[in-house]
Amino acid sequence: MAALGKIRKRGLILVIIIGLGLFAFIAEEAVRSCEATQNQQRQQIGEVLGNKVNVQDFQALVDEYQEVIKMTQGRDNFSEEELNQIKDQVWNSYINEQIINNECEKLGLTVTDEELQNIMKEGTNPLLTQSPFVNQTTGRFDVTMLTKFLSDYKKNAGNSQVAEQYDRIYKYWQFLEKQLRTQRLTEKYQSLIAGSLISNPISARKAYEGQNIENNIILASFPYSAINDNDVKVSDADLKAKYNELKETFKQTVESRDIKYVDFQVVASAADRQALMKTMTEAADKLESGANPAEVVRKAQSQFPYTGIAATKRAYPSDIAAKIDSMAVGQTTRPFESKSDNTLNVVKLISKAQAPDSIEYRQIQIGGATVEAAKKTADSVYNALKAGADFEALAKKYGQDGQKQWLTSAMYENSSTMDEESKNYLNSIQTLAVNDVKNLAFTSGNIILQVTARKAMVDKYDVAVIKHTIDFSKQTYSDAYNKFSQYVSENKTLESLEKNAGKFGFQVQERKDLFNSEHNVANLRATREAMKWIFDAKEGQVSPLYECGNNDHLLVVAMTKIHPVGYRDVDGVKDILKAEVLRDKKFDQIKERVSKVKSIADAKAAGAKVDSVNQITFSAPVFVQATGASEPALSGAVAAAAPGKFSATAVKGNGGAYLFQLLNKVERDGAKFDAKAQEKQLAQRAMQAAGRFMQELYQKANVVDNRYLFF
Repeated sequence: MAALGKIRKRGLILVIIIGLGLFAFIAEEAVRSCEATQNQQRQQIGEVLGNKVNVQDFQALVDEYQEVIKMTQGRDNFSEEELNQIKDQVWNSYINEQIINNECEKLGLTVTDEELQNIMKEGTNPLLTQSPFVNQTTGRFDVTMLTKFLSDYKKNAGNSQVAEQYDRIYKYWQFLEKQLRTQRLTEKYQSLIAGSLISNPISARKAYEGQNIENNIILASFPYSAINDNDVKVSDADLKAKYNELKETFKQTVESRDIKYVDFQVVASAADRQALMKTMTEAADKLESGANPAEVVRKAQSQFPYTGIAATKRAYPSDIAAKIDSMAVGQTTRPFESKSDNTLNVVKLISKAQAPDSIEYRQIQIGGATVEAAKKTADSVYNALKAGADFEALAKKYGQDGQKQWLTSAMYENSSTMDEESKNYLNSIQTLAVNDVKNLAFTSGNIILQVTARKAMVDKYDVAVIKHTIDFSKQTYSDAYNKFSQYVSENKTLESLEKNAGKFGFQVQERKDLFNSEHNVANLRATREAMKWIFDAKEGQVSPLYECGNNDHLLVVAMTKIHPVGYRDVDGVKDILKAEVLRDKKFDQIKERVSKVKSIADAKAAGAKVDSVNQITFSAPVFVQATGASEPALSGAVAAAAPGKFSATAVKGNGGAYLFQLLNKVERDGAKFDAKAQEKQLAQRAMQAAGRFMQELYQKANVVDNRYLFF
């Protein structure tokens, strides 16, 4: 009871303590929930149709597509630009696929397994002809080859030696199958839309006449340029009225931003150039004196290796290839600069000779318990061949087939390294006469080599090249960085950046409408951090200093204008509006001036430029030399006019106002109306028009693209 009394006395305190404990528990759970939500948001690369796109899922699709390209094109790696293109292709494909799937699900459109089987049996789809299952005899996709592969894939699932290669091909096939389904589903949806756009004989006749009835006219042109812009008054009310008229053309579905920026590229100083020139001159002197070219090229740290193997001109950089034809054998150039790749170069032409571009050969590899044992066996095989023994029979004796194979220059001449044994091997193949046999000794055994054919004789060059980028030194970069850093730190506003740029030797540049789907800022690589800043900044803010490019650019950015999703404001499109209003007002002036003109002669007297224009059709805009403009409205007015008549009113064009007299209408030579063919052509046009449905669906899908935050 005493304990109960104490609890009652401290009841209020206990309630507060328990309440705080409960609050702490609830708050902890809320924080955990918020953190989990934030983590999920940080992993979201975008959104389509309300569905979040996870960065890991997207990266998996990118990796899948990279493997496909590697397999189909024999690539090992990609440049940064190529990777960006791959990511764009994957993103666009993914978005389109999600949109199509959503639309088809509403309509009940699907692609059945039976349809897919029929596509494979037919074997004509371009995707199938790119697969590994093409019959080399027929050049067509062979479904039996696919069936056999899938069967073998299951059988070899536990065989580690072949599983990796089989797995790559299997994943490639899965990718193709998925693409086939998506492609077929898209075709179905597109056909459904195109089917709603029908043609008829009347439309076919009108379309035929629009294409084949040619009109010949005498044209009187009144260029807008003849009226000075300053003589036309444009008010704010005029601009506002024109804005309301054209408002839909100013609708923006994706946010963009305007920036101003200073980009400074660090380049080699005079001292840097002098130091490099000294190194290159010393290397040139050594080559000229007959020093070992491989050693000289290595010590000079050339960016182009020396292999000692003669190669065609295509193996050398373009600036070097252009040089060697004019050089004499044994000649060494003095250091020269190549602006195209910002390098200093020294070239020595060691030899030049005619050699086959393609060589057919065969070989037998001889091994042994010891080097001596291998040599003894090889000598025996060599002597047997010299005595007339059958090459393939001897090869089979040593577990080989001795089959002939071709070696082309392109297979070895771009090698970045070449050891002595490889060099000896290649030189032997290139210098052996047809049917000659040679016994080559290597550390791992011997090779009996025979050349069986040589063809396509070309010029080959043994050239020592020393190529070195004209780089800036650490000191030069440090000086440039300090100067740029001072400029950025002393100028924290756009106004001061622009005012003081000239004092530091910099220039402020402008970029309008930068979208976050772009991969760089100011055409510089490695600007992702700058891009993230731009799309998080407020108008008027100035960024920190960014080091970017190939570690040779310094960048600062100022945010000048944000264009959100919606309609651009009047100020943002004022130049467009003013040009439209000027055109309207100039046309009104000309129209009033020529209101009483009743003939070409009257028009000429009123100051028109008169000329004959022939072969005008309704379906193609006429280009008017006098105004330098393409005029669809004039083509329409002429097509509706009667022969011999003078136009009742001026035609408003893009470059001027026009009056005309129609001389005659003639059917194009050789043209003949075919109702069925014309209707088919209209149906094809409808199909093309239906192909543009994706743009409309894309805008309704509320696509959010945040890839710039991750890549």
